[in-house]
Amino acid sequence: MSERHDTDEEHLLRWANEALELVFASGPDEPVALVGIGSRGGADRAVPILAKALRQPLVEVSGFGHGRFPGSFRHVDTVIGARLRYRSHTRDDHTLRIEQWDVDTGLSVTSVFELSPGVSAFRTWTEVTAGEPVVLDFVSTFVTGAFLTAAPEVDGFVLASAANDWVAESRWTTKPLRDIGLARIDRDVQHQPPRSRVHVANRGSWSTGEQAPTAVLLATAGEYALAWQVEHNGPWGYEIGETRHGAYLLLTGPTDQDNQWSVRLASGEQFTSVPASVAFADGGVDEVLGALTWQRRATRHLREADHALPIVFNDYMNTLMGDPTTEKLLPLVDAAADAGADLFCIDAGWYAEGHWWDTVGEWLPAASRFPGGIEEVIDHIRSRGMVAGLWLEPEVIGVRSPLALASSGRALPESAFFSRGGIRIAEHGRHLLDLRDLAARAHVDGVIERLVADYGIGFIKMDSNTMTGPGTDAGGLAPGAGLLEHNRALLGLLDDVQERHPSLLIESCASGAMRMDSAMLSRLHLQSTSDQQDPVMYATIAAAAPASMLPEQAGNWAYPLTGSGREAMVFALVNGILGRMYLSGYLNRMAPSEVALVREAVEAHKAVLVDIEQSTPFWPLGLPGWEDPWVSLGLRNDERARLSLWRRPSAPETVVIPVPHYRGREVVAAPFFPSDTDGWTWRWDARSGELTVSVSTEAPTARVLILTPEPESPTTTKDAPA
Repeated sequence: MSERHDTDEEHLLRWANEALELVFASGPDEPVALVGIGSRGGADRAVPILAKALRQPLVEVSGFGHGRFPGSFRHVDTVIGARLRYRSHTRDDHTLRIEQWDVDTGLSVTSVFELSPGVSAFRTWTEVTAGEPVVLDFVSTFVTGAFLTAAPEVDGFVLASAANDWVAESRWTTKPLRDIGLARIDRDVQHQPPRSRVHVANRGSWSTGEQAPTAVLLATAGEYALAWQVEHNGPWGYEIGETRHGAYLLLTGPTDQDNQWSVRLASGEQFTSVPASVAFADGGVDEVLGALTWQRRATRHLREADHALPIVFNDYMNTLMGDPTTEKLLPLVDAAADAGADLFCIDAGWYAEGHWWDTVGEWLPAASRFPGGIEEVIDHIRSRGMVAGLWLEPEVIGVRSPLALASSGRALPESAFFSRGGIRIAEHGRHLLDLRDLAARAHVDGVIERLVADYGIGFIKMDSNTMTGPGTDAGGLAPGAGLLEHNRALLGLLDDVQERHPSLLIESCASGAMRMDSAMLSRLHLQSTSDQQDPVMYATIAAAAPASMLPEQAGNWAYPLTGSGREAMVFALVNGILGRMYLSGYLNRMAPSEVALVREAVEAHKAVLVDIEQSTPFWPLGLPGWEDPWVSLGLRNDERARLSLWRRPSAPETVVIPVPHYRGREVVAAPFFPSDTDGWTWRWDARSGELTVSVSTEAPTARVLILTPEPESPTTTKDAPA
């Protein structure tokens, strides 16, 4: 709902659902600004309003001939953004649209906000329509300084963010803004805004190749937290900086400065920015990422098939490693079925005759690997009651593939490939398909249709191991604009494939988690969280995954190694329990006691899956740092909490685990996996809401516990899911 309050000085627009209220302000001589964001209150609890001198325009937009004043590397202080004035707004219970315009250029800018029922978060993007012809080089998704209602200066805030890399995903750190880029200057003496900023961004086609698009801004004094995710499968960025008197948070997609993006609009043509979601909580990391978790569920393109949550066995990790054959696969299929897997995925190499990296593209089974045809293996998978899946990297063509070589007579047209200056781009021995092109699109659609029709597969592990650089200038576009259109074409392709095949499950993978963005995850069933082969290093990746994705989508490898010892196997299996277990390993070579342990882990995980879609993640020891000796992750709902604890080398024997949402209540803590305690003991303190855990077992060692609180008394405040 929405209401507008007019005063002599300004106009206030309030818009809210059951959980969250947003307050916008505008005046005849200033742009619209988001000046308040907070939990929905009654008449006795109003959302604080940002002082006028601290306000930041809601939209920043620049174009050729219309830059910034003052000039800097920052994306604020745009001349057009400062000239925007309120024109109109429309709203219903779900969507608010605020239109502004620039009288000098006739440019119309509409900020769109969507609220989901009961969720303390919103989704937002910006639509720009040209008056006179213009070349845009920057359009923000969202900008605000409203967080300053919690503290008057940026000194009162810390940023939790995550670096990302191959086999080193989700490396979270939490640091004061002053320590990571915001230099302190005397703004009154200088009579100018600072030029420094905290700038976090990602480049190219790997949307999370260097950084995660999710972050949290926390007030150090008081309980106030904002979290956001930029929802794009290509370049994105966010920045935090100070203005003349205030500060700002800015979210964006590709830009000219960072990504060689610009777009020419004729009069009446429109450009739409990439979207983002922003969550608010009266609390800290757990509360605000809990709200973002429920926002992800509310905005997901969920299909009935996605509720199945099958346990996947994949033959790759620490097992066949890209060398599948009928002889090697058949015993693994039997062992996976016996362990309780629901789906068996044949990973990379099934199409390979000899050296194959730069010859891929046709995706035909290798006869030398499957003398009786790959159908023999797939039929056996189905005979054991499992769904069959295949690994696929459909967006690339190897540079030596017949589909890339004109001499083969089967090459795709030049328009099917990314190019710069008329020269086809090649990276890592591959060409990237430009999915704007009809021939490229037809090729990918044809491959998927053939695999589904000929082999009856129900699962695709969709990998992407090739980066594009800035993009493609085919069609006369700036490279970043070509990449953006390709990114959006890929999403359209995925939507169409899943509409044609509603029971087909697709996993998002890109050299592990180099593409774990919400544009992909809002559509796909599962996300690979890493290619990390060391289970001890995997612990922080598994624990951090629900900060960037839904726990029911977090495909964590669990690859127990036969002969490694019980504790090592338990550790590897614990990685997969509180997420989506992605099972691998030579189960067919294991001793009976080892097989029994795997089966116990699978059964424990199946119990988690019963209510994982109603569970909220929490991190009792904070978001995990890459080198943390103790690591924790919890999933909780109205009835119970499950808690994974990893003790890594150099960790002390005792750790205190805060569980504040159970403070003041008696709790029964019991082993969940494995079922025996075996060197682990614990004690619950209801007064402090803390679980003290002591371990005599040598590290590395891990356990999953289940915490069941006593029924709440009538005077106890009930803990909400988000």
